[in-house]
Amino acid sequence: MNANPTPITTTDELARFCASLATTAFVTVDTEFMRETTFWPKVCLIQVAGPEEARVIDPLADGLDLTPLFELFSNQNVLKVFHAARQDLEIFVRQAGAVPMPLFDTQVAAMVCGFGDQVSYENLASKLANAQIDKSSRFTDWARRPLTPKQILYALSDVTHLRVCYEKLSQRLQKSGRASWLDAEMATLNDPATYDLPPMEAWRRLKPRVTRPEYLAVLQAVAAWRELEARQRDIPRQRILRDEAAMEIAAHPPKNAEDIGHIRGLSKGFAEGKMGQGLLAAITARLEAPRESWPQIEREADLPRGIGPIVELLKVLLKQKCDEHDVAQKLVASSSDLDRIAADDNADVAALQGWRRELFGNDALRLKRGEVALAVNGNRIKLVELNKG
Repeated sequence: MNANPTPITTTDELARFCASLATTAFVTVDTEFMRETTFWPKVCLIQVAGPEEARVIDPLADGLDLTPLFELFSNQNVLKVFHAARQDLEIFVRQAGAVPMPLFDTQVAAMVCGFGDQVSYENLASKLANAQIDKSSRFTDWARRPLTPKQILYALSDVTHLRVCYEKLSQRLQKSGRASWLDAEMATLNDPATYDLPPMEAWRRLKPRVTRPEYLAVLQAVAAWRELEARQRDIPRQRILRDEAAMEIAAHPPKNAEDIGHIRGLSKGFAEGKMGQGLLAAITARLEAPRESWPQIEREADLPRGIGPIVELLKVLLKQKCDEHDVAQKLVASSSDLDRIAADDNADVAALQGWRRELFGNDALRLKRGEVALAVNGNRIKLVELNKG
């Protein structure tokens, strides 16, 4: 593959490059972006590779129109391959208004193929493409121009080796018949709603431990207000209000500017200014809304007494099954799934549905019922059928 180190900076050149890729089976894609001082990611470089050529696109170039790229991304005959796609997709959903489709995420595929949970691109490229990624340009300021040839070649390596990774993972999936195992995970990435968190849901990011209704109502108001302010000003949420301050406000709702001024980390200017008044108005409006509209956190049911050892057995079984079938444990069952299976044979969890049930769920229930046992065989764990006769 020819890795051209000259950035694409004109719309005509981009159109020619994208036209050359329009009949390929797939393209590999990556971005370099910065977000330290902004709410929205600032995309500084887009890398795209086809079978014959890999190029970097400079979205900061004057007059460059990315429409040809977005048209390629909407081409249903060309598979778009990313690694750990979520943040890159957020950029394209915001800019183009759509998720590039069809889509393939090599990190998700690697979980299905036994490379562990959330394997890094460097590790995957090393194992599948025998490539050693030069990390010396990892902390490049991608917004600076001009970029050096070394920096551009580093960026291109994120799509050139990705081609080999995709091809080998695709072959493994076809050989094992596991392509359908990706469907649920890819459905989440394909959904535009994944990248647009409603402001009134922003409180969930804070993962509150307090479940008191008034606390949650105030926290919801504060988090939604912060989210809208951060988006409008295009600055990080923490620059508007730190998480700790948001939770302190929820615990002790302010009634006036003086109360806000007593909150650690908030200045008198904030309390008495437009920001403070907006925050107070958001809190007041939320508390005046009907209580039934306030958010709630459903408490998980207490596990039956003595169930802990069963959960531990299920953990051992999960590891044994995932090692045997060469698939990441995280993809099969979560800790919460195991708790719920231990408590209820009919638990509504993914691990008791579809291919996960075939791989793990059925034997998990059999282990609970005493139909099978775990035994040590050399340096491995195996299931042993129990004869109840």
